[in-house]
Amino acid sequence: MINLMQGDCLERMKEIPGGSIDLTVTSPPYDNLRSYNGNNAQWGEHVWKEVLTDLYRVTKKGGVVVWVVGDATIKGSETGTSFKQALWAMECGFNLHDTMIYKKNSIPKNHNRYEQDFEYMFIFSKGKPLSFNSIRIPTLYPEKPTARKNSFYSKTNETMRSARSEKARKPVGVDKIKGNIWSISTGKGHSTLDSIAFKHPAIFPEKLANDHIISWSNEGDIVFDPFMGSGTTGKMAKINNRNFIGIELDENYFNIAKERINK
Repeated sequence: MINLMQGDCLERMKEIPGGSIDLTVTSPPYDNLRSYNGNNAQWGEHVWKEVLTDLYRVTKKGGVVVWVVGDATIKGSETGTSFKQALWAMECGFNLHDTMIYKKNSIPKNHNRYEQDFEYMFIFSKGKPLSFNSIRIPTLYPEKPTARKNSFYSKTNETMRSARSEKARKPVGVDKIKGNIWSISTGKGHSTLDSIAFKHPAIFPEKLANDHIISWSNEGDIVFDPFMGSGTTGKMAKINNRNFIGIELDENYFNIAKERINK
């Protein structure tokens, strides 16, 4: 099931039944950092408060919202809008399950500060998440202890134990759950290979959407994006055999998303 809606998400979300969404993966147009065909005036604190409030309504018990945001710097000070949104989501009833970091390769801007290399990925959950399919990576330090209680594998420890016992010990497992700082390349040839997507000013990297979708949902679940943009979340939901509902205000961006998802 793919349901693409063009219009104001505050109005179109009313069409979505309460407790029906398994996972939301979205990045709202925060702090007017980019121009979205002149639609920025329609975004502000009253809007994101309403959106988060209604996201709580439509999210299933045990469902998750991935909210990717950053902050503008105005008159030498970061706005802190991202933190306000996280606190408001908790006021609405969400748990702040995790505060993750999306590290990207940014163009140097020669500020009188260190370059801004990341955005926040707030993981809001409606109660305890029902789904968590962890992405695992190789490591020298597995999560599971070896035969010795409370003793974890490391190269140094294993060398010492092997010397004492004259027999190499085999570690239990050689991987661990990936950390909550995700380094993802962006730009042409990285965010997506869909050239049409670059008609949107802020493309969501496909890998970022993909990894959250496989982490927090299962095949057949409903994935939602109230700020669909160029349609990356919808495309990756479809590739991963999820159902998808997407809303986009701007008609031009909506048509880009529709083309990418249908293709």
